Amino acid sequence: MSKVEDFLTATQEQEIVDTIRLAEKNTSGEIRVHLEKSTEKDTLERAKEVFFYLKMDRTKNHNGVLFYVAVDDKKFSIIGDKGINDLVPDDFWNSIKKNVINHFKKGNYTEGLKQGILESGVKLKQYFPYQSHDKNELPDSISLS
Repeated sequence: MSKVEDFLTATQEQEIVDTIRLAEKNTSGEIRVHLEKSTEKDTLERAKEVFFYLKMDRTKNHNGVLFYVAVDDKKFSIIGDKGINDLVPDDFWNSIKKNVINHFKKGNYTEGLKQGILESGVKLKQYFPYQSHDKNELPDSISLS
């Protein structure tokens, strides 16, 4: 089994999926987590590639958020789509990223992702509040490559 598959247990994966669902009750934003073994590219650039590969740029309001982790490289990035980035301050993602990285440094990967996801939902609510007619446009499952 690769380290990607060992990174989270099935229970931890389900906790993260449940956290995504909880966070998305605050916002129409769409949150995903992607794990892969490693990348030779700049982490942010690779996250952008994965974002488009997962078709996260096709949401109605362009309000997708990707938590990207290169497991072996111990690299992390968070990115949002154009609809978010056009509205939020330049430092919008900084506190979320810092919070996640602080947990990761202690080996608390599940908690780091969960806290980052919840914070994203709360912060996005201001710009993209949940509406009763909202539909879940993207899978909540964790993607792997």
